Amino acid sequence: MGKLADYLRALEDGRDASRHTIAAYRRDIAEFLRRVFDTGPDFDEWEKVDVDAARRFVMALHEAGDSKRSMQRKISALRSFFRYLVQQNHVDFNPFAHLSPIRADKPLPMVMNVPEIERLLQAIPAYWRAAVADKTAKTPESAEFAMLRDGALTEVIYSGGMRISEAMQLNFGDLDLGAGVALVRGKGKKERLCAVGQMAVRALLAYFRVRKNYAGREKNDPVFVNRFGERLTPRSYQRNLKNYLVSAGLPVDLSPHKLRHSFATHLLDAGADLRSVQDILGHEQLNTTQIYTHVSAERMKTVYKKAHPRAK
Repeated sequence: MGKLADYLRALEDGRDASRHTIAAYRRDIAEFLRRVFDTGPDFDEWEKVDVDAARRFVMALHEAGDSKRSMQRKISALRSFFRYLVQQNHVDFNPFAHLSPIRADKPLPMVMNVPEIERLLQAIPAYWRAAVADKTAKTPESAEFAMLRDGALTEVIYSGGMRISEAMQLNFGDLDLGAGVALVRGKGKKERLCAVGQMAVRALLAYFRVRKNYAGREKNDPVFVNRFGERLTPRSYQRNLKNYLVSAGLPVDLSPHKLRHSFATHLLDAGADLRSVQDILGHEQLNTTQIYTHVSAERMKTVYKKAHPRAK
């Protein structure tokens, strides 16, 4: 029995690994042998595998177009195998132990384009008018209140790139609608100013006309309240948002945070500089904001491939 077969049996017996895990390890190690030594799993001269062979495998995976996550998994399988060979005194060292780490790409944030934002905003009144028409709303007055509140909240989050928690914590003393700004308390209780655009101001003023029937407007009173006059919770808005997304024909896994992602991406698409977007979002590190430049680049490439005659 060869050393690879011994290792796979040790995985099954000693680590209680699943069949799926064992099959994946066998497949990854067999791929290494095929790409680097042009041989099959009967190979048993593992002492011939050096750091150069390990690096050639990484290069082969790059050339084959493997994702970083896939490369990460395959290198991990080989590193584990050679660790076993060292422990069993079959080889003197682990050639995969000191390779530079392959860091998997962070997934790009999901964003809505501008027409989809418009569809979402239009879906909010449509949903509540339908609820009144089919009598699923508690009362027409409560439907109007929820419609205007959620419309204003959506506008505010998208207008200022706020986190849902930041928008929920807004008090009347934090708003300066004349100047079009809101004082926001972000992570670590750090304060920053966020923009409140004209559409958001209009939506807030419309909401305030019905909100007066549910709560007061003192400096420390919450801006967004439920029908009992208490501060609205993120969960309540998220629950309603799912209904609006269905009504708009948009993916239901879009969350309030995707409005913040969309805000940042749309600013960069329109030419805003990265440092300004970093300040507006309240990011401590610039590399946190840079993810949105990748989103914008991906959007550009998608448009280019669809539209440019020389792209295909």
